[in-house]
Amino acid sequence: MSQENRLFTILMVDDDPDDRLLFKEACEEVRLRNPLEFLENGEQLVDYLRRKGAYTHLEGAPYPGIILLDLNMPLKDGREALEEIKNDADLRHIPIIVLTTSKDEDDILSSYGLGASSYIVKPISLDRLMRVVNSIGEYWVQIVEVPQSDNGDEDPID
Repeated sequence: MSQENRLFTILMVDDDPDDRLLFKEACEEVRLRNPLEFLENGEQLVDYLRRKGAYTHLEGAPYPGIILLDLNMPLKDGREALEEIKNDADLRHIPIIVLTTSKDEDDILSSYGLGASSYIVKPISLDRLMRVVNSIGEYWVQIVEVPQSDNGDEDPID
């Protein structure tokens, strides 16, 4: 896959504006060139992926290459959104990395049980977050092949 094709969108879903800003700054610091998009809760995420409500204009647009998902959010938390996405045949192929403050073993086990691709505890400093972002970039952008899909009408696994 060419480097240009690896510039898929990274979608971060987190209700904390400071965490979103810190993540954006960390991406800039490590020169991760992938486009970033941000949502604030699981309800927005599911609507975004299903192209409903405020996101109907995205019909036919590519899905994000990876989703970074916080667990504890209002309206629909990350657990509920993760379960809904992984139970949807059109969406389950999208890798979801849980990025949350919880170190609780039950959260880790349930996230993997629901289909999370990875579970990362949010670092509290920009320096450590930059290391995490750099690792995400190296692994998910440079090493792993993520499914290419433009709108869910085709089976991205073929």
